[in-house]
Amino acid sequence: MQNFNYSIPTKIYFGKGQIKKLAKVSRYGNKALLVYGGGSIKGNGIYDKAAAVLRESGISFFELSGVDPNPRIETVALGAALCREKEIDAVIAIGGGSTIDCAKMIAAAAKYEGEPWDLVLDGGKIKEALPIVCVLTLAATGSEMDGFAVISDMDKNDKLDTASELIKPAFSILDPKFTYSVSKKQTAAGTADIMSHVFEVYFTREKDAYLQARMCEAVLKTCIKYGPVAMEQPDDYEARANLMWASSLAINGLLSYGSDVPWCVHPMEHELSAFYDITHGDGLAILTPVWMEYVLSEDTLDKFVEFGVNVWDIDSEKEPMEIAKMAIDRTRTFFDQLGLPKTLADVGIDDKNLAKMAEKLDGLFTDTYVPLTGSQILEIYRRAL
Repeated sequence: MQNFNYSIPTKIYFGKGQIKKLAKVSRYGNKALLVYGGGSIKGNGIYDKAAAVLRESGISFFELSGVDPNPRIETVALGAALCREKEIDAVIAIGGGSTIDCAKMIAAAAKYEGEPWDLVLDGGKIKEALPIVCVLTLAATGSEMDGFAVISDMDKNDKLDTASELIKPAFSILDPKFTYSVSKKQTAAGTADIMSHVFEVYFTREKDAYLQARMCEAVLKTCIKYGPVAMEQPDDYEARANLMWASSLAINGLLSYGSDVPWCVHPMEHELSAFYDITHGDGLAILTPVWMEYVLSEDTLDKFVEFGVNVWDIDSEKEPMEIAKMAIDRTRTFFDQLGLPKTLADVGIDDKNLAKMAEKLDGLFTDTYVPLTGSQILEIYRRAL
């Protein structure tokens, strides 16, 4: 097991009625920037609940709405300027991962004199940030409890992730009832995103990270059990609660401490979103089984057998390669049962830009679970068409 430093400083208020904890924003000051997306929070009542708590707590707030599903650097710059102009004390994100990522970078850019994109290119340049508070409305990215943010510059076809301990939220409010209005499509894509986060750390070269592997399997089985339930019964509290907590645990560091490995499928999908602005979870559902098939070999066989037996309950008496291939097939079938797209063609992507995307990733996957060159990445893209 690798050495690691454990740090998960975000306080979580989980459960029904926890929106009242939003009053704790007052510890940072009396002016906040409220960041959200297309306005669904006003239709489902979440906005009114949050606004009421803030007003009762004597916190005045300004608003930045319209955050895109793949948040843009222009929105970050706009929010940072607003923070400086209004002398904002804290940034509150109400939404899913895109809104939270945008809010994180606004909080950092508000304290940075240069261009906000500098902080995306190099998270080490983040030296301070305004306090960040999250009210989660979609179980997917886990951004409510981590130090990552993904921002796009669509003019350059760039979608990049950045990281800093300073953009980990101060606290996050996780009320599963706030996800009741999430559509079937977004629930499915969110479930795929959670599972992909786990796959990125489950498939590691660390052989002795037994505990981490078992925790990964628990989160995967939770998604497999409750993803379909939440889609068919959107107000099933048990399903929504389990998915919401799985989302946070999948990427807050707990599963990867001691067994960390550079990610592979996520950066590949980021290229798809940067060029075609597709839903992140859709791209992951398409690429993941193809990547699994590509990296399956005698060297990786044991891990895929472990995956098949422990996650998909495949009979351990079967031949190892049969188990591995069945596990990949069941993963693909599960995503299909959720109604997610199966091929790049299903989301309107052809061969036109695949070589450009693979070239941008060439040299970045030298230390991933299975190292990949640009030409191998291109082959995975093409197999996904």
